[in-house]
Amino acid sequence: MRRAAFAVAAGAMAVSLAACGSAKESGGGSKASSGSKKGDAIKVGLLLPENQTARYEKFDRPLIEKKVQELTNGKGKVVYANAKQDASLQNQQVETMITNKVDVLIVDAVDSAAIQSSVQKAKDAGIPVVAYDRLAQGPISAYTSFDNETVGKTQGEALLKALGSKAKSGKIVMMNGSVTDPNAAQFKKGAHEVLDGKVNVGKEYDTKDWKPENANSNMEAAISALGKKNIIGVYSANDGMAGGIITALKAAGISVPVTGQDAELAGVQRIVAGTQYMSVYKPYAPEADAAAEMAVDLAQGKSLDSVAKDKVDSPTTKQVPSVLVPVTALTKDNIKDTVIKDGVYTVGDICTAQYKKACDKIGLK
Repeated sequence: MRRAAFAVAAGAMAVSLAACGSAKESGGGSKASSGSKKGDAIKVGLLLPENQTARYEKFDRPLIEKKVQELTNGKGKVVYANAKQDASLQNQQVETMITNKVDVLIVDAVDSAAIQSSVQKAKDAGIPVVAYDRLAQGPISAYTSFDNETVGKTQGEALLKALGSKAKSGKIVMMNGSVTDPNAAQFKKGAHEVLDGKVNVGKEYDTKDWKPENANSNMEAAISALGKKNIIGVYSANDGMAGGIITALKAAGISVPVTGQDAELAGVQRIVAGTQYMSVYKPYAPEADAAAEMAVDLAQGKSLDSVAKDKVDSPTTKQVPSVLVPVTALTKDNIKDTVIKDGVYTVGDICTAQYKKACDKIGLK
């Protein structure tokens, strides 16, 4: 897959996330905590949070593995495990990585708070931790993700555009992500900054584990409570939940704008078909590349200054060297210029027999 065309944000989006809690640790710094320099034959532990969202196995894992190989002249090894949305299992996986003496860890936390003690254990063992996609608590050495409040703002702005002059003519439903994911809170905050005062929120949910079936149940409850004639739009924090939401809407005979995130293939196809209004395209290549670069540098005892131009505060660690990647609102109007141009999908991937007529209608050939 070709590298995404979007440049990694380099200092333009300095972010300071609100710190909470009483225990504060010093910043992660830009040096590997192990202190000893290593060559290319390093072991990188990669822990991803779940396998229900298509991105992790389809994009994140292979992209990180490829970049590590490239940076280490084929000598580096990635040791991989998926927590399948189980925070306790992920903590056990960290223990296993420590036992296996990996040189560095890349961790996308199931639960950002629950992972804290395991991050501390890794540091105590001389293993630096790169927080990937979600801002893990504990003494992390580096962090890469997208500007998550901007993601929420992008979704909110798109929903307002879709509603137009009808924005206050009824109720919208807000389907936020899991409370265990700090990104979900940032998406929600960004969306509210845009939507508050401009729409009427009839029902709002924090969706357990980001599961589409939970979003589906919540949407059914919202339809029952509000009445199907009163719902004019749905803020969905990601594409997986949007699928569950749209299933409930269809069953009730409702057709309204629905947002999403991740540009999953099914989400893009729903956008083509007109059942989902938009998604947020987050180019995974620059995020994965940044994680791999920081991990290799940390394992080899090098400075992160040339890679990490931003600083982010977590609830437990100040001034974490970070790379933040910009995002784009994906609609039927720019599919060619985003996911197709960047090689994420081909026209053939999107325009299967079921979607051929819809693709033809919007000029996607």
